[in-house]
Amino acid sequence: MSLIKNFSAASAALLGGCVLMSENIISLKNISVSFDGEVVLDKLNLDIKDGAFVTLLGPSGCGKTTTLRIIGGFQEPDSGDVFFGSERINDLPAHKRKLNTVFQRYALFPHLNVYENIAFGMRIQKKSESEIRAKVDEMLKLVSLEGFEKRRTSTLSGGQQQRVAIARALANDPRVLLLDEPLGALDLKLRQEMQVELKRIQSRLGITFVYVTHDQEEALSMSDTIVVMNHGVIQQIGSPIDIYNEPENGFVADFIGESNIVDGIMHADCDVEFCNTRFECVDTGFAKDEEVDVVIRPEDIVVVPKEESGLRGTVTSVTFKGVHYEMYVDVPGEEEEWIIQSTVAQEEGKEIGMTVDPENIHIMKKYTGDYASDIEFA
Repeated sequence: MSLIKNFSAASAALLGGCVLMSENIISLKNISVSFDGEVVLDKLNLDIKDGAFVTLLGPSGCGKTTTLRIIGGFQEPDSGDVFFGSERINDLPAHKRKLNTVFQRYALFPHLNVYENIAFGMRIQKKSESEIRAKVDEMLKLVSLEGFEKRRTSTLSGGQQQRVAIARALANDPRVLLLDEPLGALDLKLRQEMQVELKRIQSRLGITFVYVTHDQEEALSMSDTIVVMNHGVIQQIGSPIDIYNEPENGFVADFIGESNIVDGIMHADCDVEFCNTRFECVDTGFAKDEEVDVVIRPEDIVVVPKEESGLRGTVTSVTFKGVHYEMYVDVPGEEEEWIIQSTVAQEEGKEIGMTVDPENIHIMKKYTGDYASDIEFA
């Protein structure tokens, strides 16, 4: 599925409305963490801009939640430094940091109504009743829960409970909001609605959101910046469009959407060979005859009569996906079948030709890991 090219108008508009970012509000310097001798974060360096919506994305066990916990003060790094602006905050406890956290389990107080849940942190800070009422009213309006003040949280839907948790976290005016897979318990339709809602809230408030997820589409539709992680190492940092269209290695390409990844040889600049066929591409800077990974997105493959292309294959299956047909193609000499997405279906068993425009052939350095194994637990 083309996660970038099929953006909804609402998501695209929200991305276009992000605030301008300048200084770093959070910086992680050479952060390392191990649990029981297993490295979870390996000398991680990350700068987060003030006002950004940053998503930490990767499979389970990649270190994204540990990174969030270190920012929040819930986990101490074995080595390295955490900065909030120019201040080193390694020894600053969580409750004194200018941030709040929303977890997947919202941890609302069941004995308190919506109003008192949102007011809880302000009461701890001993704010006046007039300040509390004004802020609670503001937060209820922000999350579209006006009139729910007296409702018990146990009577709310999952989406409403999540809104209360967000309102409670924002009521104390944090500079940064940390969100650890907060949509994980919601059904698909509600998740999609809350993705738009979260981006709307972040754009309106202009504060920094640091969001953790393993859901690629969620990251692409909401973020200003995506940080792709694997085995405690950052694989790539970039905008959603850059991450999707210009992956830096095979892991990123395979983790972000569907990809056909094949072995290739760069004979010269803009001259690549794969599947025993030479193609023009737009990539440069590789050594002569360097072995590379070639990435082609399923939606970028054009089906032509077999006589018109040296790249051929036999259609093994066709599945209707609503917007397009997804076809698997057996290409001679390739271990994995190719995936093609097209609005026009081909017959199973038919031999077809395939062409790809030069700008849609992405050349990368060989990925030394096993990305198929790396992502199977996502």
